[in-house]
Amino acid sequence: MQERILTVEMISECAIHLTSEEKSPLTIEKYIRDMKSFQAYLNGRSVTKEIAIEYKQQLLSENYAIRSINSMLASLNSMFAFLGWCDCKVKAMKVQQQIFCPEEKELTRSEYMRLVNTAKQQGNKRLNLILQTICCTGIRVGELKFITAEAAKSGRAIVRCKSKCRTVFIVKELQKQLLSYAKKLGITGGPIFVTRTKKPVSRTNIWREMKNLCEQANVNPNKVFPHNLRHLFARVFYGLEKDIAKLADILGHSSINTTRIYIISTGDEHRQRMENMRLII
Repeated sequence: MQERILTVEMISECAIHLTSEEKSPLTIEKYIRDMKSFQAYLNGRSVTKEIAIEYKQQLLSENYAIRSINSMLASLNSMFAFLGWCDCKVKAMKVQQQIFCPEEKELTRSEYMRLVNTAKQQGNKRLNLILQTICCTGIRVGELKFITAEAAKSGRAIVRCKSKCRTVFIVKELQKQLLSYAKKLGITGGPIFVTRTKKPVSRTNIWREMKNLCEQANVNPNKVFPHNLRHLFARVFYGLEKDIAKLADILGHSSINTTRIYIISTGDEHRQRMENMRLII
């Protein structure tokens, strides 16, 4: 059998193929990163099923989270399929459904409020509104570009992500603040959250600005990143509505199993529910 040497050109061809399949730029970037990591591991060796399994074990030994490993393996399996090396595909790791999450990873409502108030105290109105917009709508940080002046006026944003389109409602108080902010900056159309050069603010800048709030807001930095605001929205919404199907639609999830991850209780909450069962005599 001819040797299968993974080259930079092959990775580039895979990236082009992913583009033709209308994968998002961030997804393509992630796939490329995973493919290059595997290429580095190969160190010039020919690709075989045995080496792919060996790489899987290597990731395990490096204490990557199981979900992270499965994500990397999905990238490689996609590449193997494109290159016609289907016999090299490896199985994903089995994951038991998590029933509660660690408290040190979940942002609470009070911590969110402290972050918002700290941004206000620092005079960072843009960050203050970004925090509230993500948490009050449940959108992804990459979807902030759809929060436009037009959306603020109508009270609803049309969000397009991963070949899907959904309507996101903007509550009246947030709508009022967005319109006031846009008017102050002279924004009459297009994205509201922009840089000085009028380009949509990047997730990297948002992440960095959020981290800078942590010390003054007295919030653990490990909890502070944009996606945790989306998780907080999901938990609060589900606590009120108890409708996971509707929540999945609001969040733009194709599978309710994904939504379940967002609404699991913390360890303390889970323990308290067990205590309330009162089954010990």
